Amino acid sequence: MKFNLLVANLMLLLVSSKLINLFNNRLFDLFNDWLNKYNIKTSNHTFINWVANHNYIEEINSKNLSYVLAHNAYSGYSSDEFSLLMGFDNERPLKSIYNYKLLNKYYEYIDWRDFDVVNSVKDQGQCGSCWAFSTIASLESIIAIHTGILYNLSEQQLVDCDRKDHGCNGGLMDNAFTWIGKNNGVCTSNEYPYVSGSTQKATTCNQSCKLAPNTDVISYYDITPNSDIEMMSALSQQPVSVAIEADQRDFQLYSSGIFTGKCGTKLDHGVALVGYGSLDNLDYYILRNSWGTSWGSNGYMYLGRGDQYNNGAGQCGVLMEGSYPVL
Repeated sequence: MKFNLLVANLMLLLVSSKLINLFNNRLFDLFNDWLNKYNIKTSNHTFINWVANHNYIEEINSKNLSYVLAHNAYSGYSSDEFSLLMGFDNERPLKSIYNYKLLNKYYEYIDWRDFDVVNSVKDQGQCGSCWAFSTIASLESIIAIHTGILYNLSEQQLVDCDRKDHGCNGGLMDNAFTWIGKNNGVCTSNEYPYVSGSTQKATTCNQSCKLAPNTDVISYYDITPNSDIEMMSALSQQPVSVAIEADQRDFQLYSSGIFTGKCGTKLDHGVALVGYGSLDNLDYYILRNSWGTSWGSNGYMYLGRGDQYNNGAGQCGVLMEGSYPVL
């Protein structure tokens, strides 16, 4: 009897070991596929972080929430490492003086991508230059709306030349709008290409590049804080630069769906909104990020919309500091 029990225990241990090995082999295969897909250079903690994020992804997705998480180019980072990589502590936008412009109408739905006035998603790389990408995104679109020409404008020029902001150490979109106005416009990215994503620092300001026509900013408007109506009214006219909190794990690993997960109001990242709508009784804003197309839904997020988020400040604080340029 004891012999049979021992054999049974040994068999159970053997089966468990095989299952563990199969599980580990499966994880290693998935991990290697991820490395190859995103051409990732590993560090000592990459696999550990990836497995932790893999388990978290499966845990969150098992809850059948309104959004889905998935692996992306940032799956090998812990939350702290990701915050450091993206420079969130440095990117925190500053407070500004609000210039109110009351807008009296908005559409039920708008997506400016449908009108070919939004460029493909860009990648700020390892530089806290989100403020420059947010500024250029809304400027490119309003120029295209006015002129029919969709320029690819230079974020690097702002990083290098806008001295009121801080290059790879953060800045404010309103300051950048002001700088463009004083400079009488901005150059194209062909004239002044982006390099700080890899160098992680600003370069010497190139004052000789040729300004693109019709890129001068006359002024800017800050949208009334904590108002969905004002935000939708502004978005009915043009894409808008906004500040959000982006340092949460669910945000880092977001893939699709309407993001209603944990997200506060510690503003640390500049992005652009390019529209809004509703799906399955959930309202959303269309958020255009600057982390490349591997993140989110080809670089975009459908961000929960409504005054139920953060006591009216919006999901991830999206309603707190929105602004847009005037040509």
